[in-house]
Amino acid sequence: MKKIEEQELAGLQKLNTEFSNLKTQLGDLSLQKHGVCLRVEELKAEFQVHEKELVEKYGVDSVINLETGEIKEKEKDGEDK
Repeated sequence: MKKIEEQELAGLQKLNTEFSNLKTQLGDLSLQKHGVCLRVEELKAEFQVHEKELVEKYGVDSVINLETGEIKEKEKDGEDK
């Protein structure tokens, strides 16, 4: 029975192992991406709840500075006061 040389076999095995590892990493990344996408959707829903509460409390024309918490009223031409 013919066989390839040990060096050739070792090279093929190394490439195959690396290929398998990369496929596993891609699968892990896909799962992580899915988890992140789900969390983004959750945050969007939470944001909408908070936004609705703030609109009810401070009015539709309120603009809140997320750094300071300062509330301004929208100007009629679309710019903040």
